[in-house]
Amino acid sequence: RRRLSKRARAVKVSGIFVVTGAAEADLLRTSLPALLPQVDELAVVANGPGSRPRVPDHVRVLENDRPLGFSANVNKGITATSGEYVVISNPDAVPEPSCVDELVAFADTHARCGIAGPKMLNPDGTLQASRRSFPTVGGTIVRRTPLRTLFPPLRWQRRHYLLDAPMDEPLQVDTMLGAFLLMRRAMLDQIGGWDAGYKLYVEDIDLSYRAMKAGWERWWVPSAVVRHEYQAVIDRHFFTRRNLWHLHAMLRFLRKHPERLFALR
Repeated sequence: RRRLSKRARAVKVSGIFVVTGAAEADLLRTSLPALLPQVDELAVVANGPGSRPRVPDHVRVLENDRPLGFSANVNKGITATSGEYVVISNPDAVPEPSCVDELVAFADTHARCGIAGPKMLNPDGTLQASRRSFPTVGGTIVRRTPLRTLFPPLRWQRRHYLLDAPMDEPLQVDTMLGAFLLMRRAMLDQIGGWDAGYKLYVEDIDLSYRAMKAGWERWWVPSAVVRHEYQAVIDRHFFTRRNLWHLHAMLRFLRKHPERLFALR
């Protein structure tokens, strides 16, 4: 168990949860015991009143007086930890017992791997489309407007979701769903961590894009497995507050990386 070996050497892997509200805190009853034995240290960022979960004494809790954006909370967790690698996990992501070891073993043998992500499964065991190409203007318009009812993304955007790529071997990808990622601290230090200017959404894509620009690889590693609820709230309704947040996030992404305006489809 990693926790026992921690005394003998420097911290290899740090884990971070960001928890907003009582409902997410409750999800840690399953996900925290699954991740805790796989990391050397674990920090939970309690994002605002009512977010503090019950955790073992050796798990550090960082409390915010008021809610912050997701990226700001991730950066807070990164600063509070010291591992060579940092795992960020959503409260609804439950890693299988060997998940982190598989990701670390892969990254240790691929020196330019800045981000490694697991194979994600839906609760029913089906594959979740967590590995993706960078978004395009045309694809985003379809996914975030009523056009998605006419052109279901998983049917019409197979290239974006890499649905025809190999499923049983590691794959170098553009980006992966930020619900569970192993990140190399050297990469985070070089690119300045997560961009706290994002409130919610697109921050994981921005992280991968800046990593790519800095010469770091992003790898999908199917031997590491995570079960993830993937609530995808913004996929259920249009013209909601969360869709507005997503729009603002995409506009920020395009302002930072205007060359993506030429990627239409």
